[in-house]
Amino acid sequence: MREKVRMISSELVASNWGEVKKHTFELQRRDGSWQRQVRETYDRGHGAAVLLYNLDRRTVILTRQFRFPAFFNGDENPWLVEAPAGKLDGDDPLTCAKKEAEEETGYRVHDLTLVAAPYMSPGSVTERLWLYVGQYDAGARISEGGGLAEEGEDIETLELPFAEVMAMLGRGEIADGKTIILLQHLALQGVL
Repeated sequence: MREKVRMISSELVASNWGEVKKHTFELQRRDGSWQRQVRETYDRGHGAAVLLYNLDRRTVILTRQFRFPAFFNGDENPWLVEAPAGKLDGDDPLTCAKKEAEEETGYRVHDLTLVAAPYMSPGSVTERLWLYVGQYDAGARISEGGGLAEEGEDIETLELPFAEVMAMLGRGEIADGKTIILLQHLALQGVL
């Protein structure tokens, strides 16, 4: 399928937390004709996320943190409830998911199951996000979590009943895509 795309140019537009590039290319349409298109991409690297759950207690571990894009969009509450996640930063996805769980929630987990590896916003964002689930228990708690202050993180750890979290989802109180996917996965699997 790659032969249906002819790259013409790529130009770096901005580089700060990630890279914004402007790409000019030709795309072969289904009728065989070629069409010139211009698109911008935002590349901040790939990431991983994990939803921790406890079968006996029927709970999940989520986080709450300030998200500037939600604030910028005018959301009434820009502190989003999410599954822990982060950039790979040279790690493989599984190692990243375990590291982020520990940094953000304070839980050290070992056995994680890959759920999916979707592109979360494929119209312009290059990031692919590996999504995992894994079990935790009280003995897995090794710290308070909260993220890394040097990375600007100030993360609240939440242990919530799964039924309450699904009610929050139904009321629109959880707006993060990766978290919605992971919660729906647990619901569809009948895990909790």
